[in-house]
Amino acid sequence: NLRRSLCEAAQLQPTAARSVRGQPLWKRDVKPEAVRQRVLVLGAIHGDELSSASVALHWIGLAEETAAPWSQAIHWRFIPALNPDGLLSSPPRRVNANGVDLNRNFPTPFWERDAREYWEKRTRKDPRRWPGTKPLSEPESRFLHQEMQSFKPHLIVSIHAPYGVLDFDGPSVPPSKLGRLYLDQVGIFPGSLGNYGGVHKGVPVVTIELPNAMRTPLDAEMRQMWLDLLRWMTERVPAGTPEAASRTP
Repeated sequence: NLRRSLCEAAQLQPTAARSVRGQPLWKRDVKPEAVRQRVLVLGAIHGDELSSASVALHWIGLAEETAAPWSQAIHWRFIPALNPDGLLSSPPRRVNANGVDLNRNFPTPFWERDAREYWEKRTRKDPRRWPGTKPLSEPESRFLHQEMQSFKPHLIVSIHAPYGVLDFDGPSVPPSKLGRLYLDQVGIFPGSLGNYGGVHKGVPVVTIELPNAMRTPLDAEMRQMWLDLLRWMTERVPAGTPEAASRTP
């Protein structure tokens, strides 16, 4: 459910950042004249979750629509493919070109103590979940960290697959559902974006786990998820500058 025309219509812009293999890291801003909230939407932090990048691209088109009055004061920033090296591998890989799970590479408190121990004891040294040698060791995670510092989002939406649930970290009351996905908080992991952004920095992180990593949801389902997200945001995500997002770790 991803056409070339939709990719071209997304009008992604290359940033100065590059992946391990030199692929540009792309982003797209959809910004109204008057901004009350800033939302950062991420896809394909894990390269083998192709549907997550697809949903982010579809949502760019929805962000450009003006039919929903409650969405007109939101500055959206989309990064549809944070891990292009993993996404473009054959077959696609969860990790980046250095073999690092980017979603275990963020500077959560006590990362040096907890991340490797978790990897060794809880994952039994699963190579798909290697957290790296130190936090922010990878260009892709450093890029996202810098985006968080400069953009100062009020909300982060990270799209994953394939567990078919909705996860949440941070302040505020979490959404109970988005489309057919219902809230089922799966826990906190050393070095994860939810732990770093939601728990440590105080910026709500909604983690969407799509039901299938290779098959993008139908258009109607993606729109319903989008509308449910907007409704929850208007009720639960405060506007204004989030102080936690502007602090340097």
